Amino acid sequence: MAGGVFRLTHGLSVERTSEMLGVCYYPEQWAEARWADDARRMADMGLAYVRIAEFAWARMEPREGEYEWGWLDRAIETLAGAGLKIVLGTPTATPPYWLIAKYPEILPVGIDGRQRGFGSRRHVSFSSAVYRREARRIVDAMATRYGSHPGVAGWQTDNEYGCHDTARSYGDLDREAFQVWLAERYGSIEALNEAWGNVFWSMEYPDFGAVGLPNATVTEPNPSHALDFARFASDMVVEFNRAQTEILRRKSPGRFITHNFMQRTLTFDHFRLAEDLDFASWDSYPLGKLEVIFDDDRDAELKRTYARVGHPDGPAFHHDLYRAMGNGRFWVMEQQPGPVNWAPWNPAPVSGAVRLWTWEALAHGADVVSYFRWRQPPFAQEQMHTGLHRPDDSPDFGAEEAMRVAEELKSLALEPTAPAPVALFFDYQTAWTYEVQPQGRDFDYFRLCFDWYSAVRRLGIDVDIVGSGHDLADYPVVLVPSLAMAEDAVWQRLGRRTKTTLYGPRTGSKTLNMGIPETLPPGPLAETLPLRVLQVESLRPGVAHTLRIGNRTGSASRWAERLETDLDADIRFDDGTPALVRKGQQRYLACWPDDETLVDIMTDLMRDAGLEPALLPDGLRLRRRGSITFAFNRNSQAMEVPAPAGARFVVGGRTIPNGGVAAWRDE
Repeated sequence: MAGGVFRLTHGLSVERTSEMLGVCYYPEQWAEARWADDARRMADMGLAYVRIAEFAWARMEPREGEYEWGWLDRAIETLAGAGLKIVLGTPTATPPYWLIAKYPEILPVGIDGRQRGFGSRRHVSFSSAVYRREARRIVDAMATRYGSHPGVAGWQTDNEYGCHDTARSYGDLDREAFQVWLAERYGSIEALNEAWGNVFWSMEYPDFGAVGLPNATVTEPNPSHALDFARFASDMVVEFNRAQTEILRRKSPGRFITHNFMQRTLTFDHFRLAEDLDFASWDSYPLGKLEVIFDDDRDAELKRTYARVGHPDGPAFHHDLYRAMGNGRFWVMEQQPGPVNWAPWNPAPVSGAVRLWTWEALAHGADVVSYFRWRQPPFAQEQMHTGLHRPDDSPDFGAEEAMRVAEELKSLALEPTAPAPVALFFDYQTAWTYEVQPQGRDFDYFRLCFDWYSAVRRLGIDVDIVGSGHDLADYPVVLVPSLAMAEDAVWQRLGRRTKTTLYGPRTGSKTLNMGIPETLPPGPLAETLPLRVLQVESLRPGVAHTLRIGNRTGSASRWAERLETDLDADIRFDDGTPALVRKGQQRYLACWPDDETLVDIMTDLMRDAGLEPALLPDGLRLRRRGSITFAFNRNSQAMEVPAPAGARFVVGGRTIPNGGVAAWRDE
């Protein structure tokens, strides 16, 4: 069996000396007589935190204005009585039936124009003033009752904003809210028409009330219209979350506030939303999300290779992304413990994978890793989703590995995570820009960033992922895979860098209004790197340009640009035109190169910056936290880790199996 041999009895326990592990629990789904035993066993397993209540609105308020807190009072007392620290989730992802029946207009509308119904979750529009009012009311009631409870350590707002493609809604109230947003942004309809270029195809509007939503058009909508709608929808999510955090700050002082983001979710600006949080959390499903990151037919072999352990850089990318949103702190609020129920295929992880995923999160700086969930339910939508325990209450395979991590943590104090030597610039607005106007079916901004990130990680070098508000001055290397547009201050901050910086294709290719710069791309970047992009092309699978890199060749697929420049070229296309140019420590890459060429480019870049890249074997990755270096093996074969002679191992040893972990201090 993929999970391996497993024996665990309820009597086996570990002493909890660390507070770095937790679990998600749903007391409302289980008989109250089980709560105390569940809480005791959580503590015995070495779990410190328990998240509850994020889906329980109907039990808190079964009828409008009639609250039933008794069950939640008792659940909190039971869990806290076992020494567990409670994270309370606000229940606004699942409004109850009575609320939908009274206010059906709050239901979201899909891009196809069809209203979505009651019967699952996330069945609301963020634009709805009525729903915002009702959300504030339930959050206020919860915070009033539990905000000062000594057992409550913190709060999670809502649950997984944007899940199931719900950040954007296309109903009448969304249209009305969008019109108000546009009026505030542009001031006059003349300014909007000018900014959007509405003279094209006679698209000029007489007033803001005439502006609709960018769906249900005969062919593609105006790209400026579509981009502004993406900005608007993002703002609605940010405002919805802020309304909750303001209440929680006021009524529950001294408790942290977080939100559990998701993997590869780009429909709202997470950096902006996180400004209202103490730190970000995210939900890690390395196997379930493998199909989401790698959805190209060209990735079939890769998905087979990592089907049971997850891609070596998939969870890591998101650890580094969400750590940037909390000043070096983050949680994994939901850690996959076994097969899930919602992916196209749901394999079991190899033996050791749950332990690897846990240690990997901690190595990247996580304060807490919380497993989803305590017990697998025998009913409803997630009855095929594994937990730490099976429906019959017997421990599942992931429980053994969670307990092993708890035992290992007893003798290992983890230091804070230091800044990495490399920063990768990630920008949600750029993601929306290429979603609106990809120019090639497989031009995927997230995948471009991921490929760059993965190339550096293959060299054994740590990466921070940063946004436009971060200070980049001290990073030896800054990578900008693509930055379609930005405020002047961002371009100026990048232009002032004297250290190694690499920009990727399509950087500076759009104005803030989604037009082509008058001076041609790369727009403002040309002040730093004097060049012009004369032509771009997207390349279908199977078509590529040859790249000439010294004495070897590579290839460029998906995207290529023809440059006009006098800058020195380190790489050229086969026709002699430049593909990678430089001026001092600034470089521009005019294509999407193959993986090995990208690794070669990153190797040269790291060496120029005084770093020491060393190509790792396939499936092996490193991460440093303080004085400890961690190694993670996703290769099908056992691997020897690159620890120096004399290294003192604090987890594992020099050779680790597939799904194995090692950690050492250099002596």
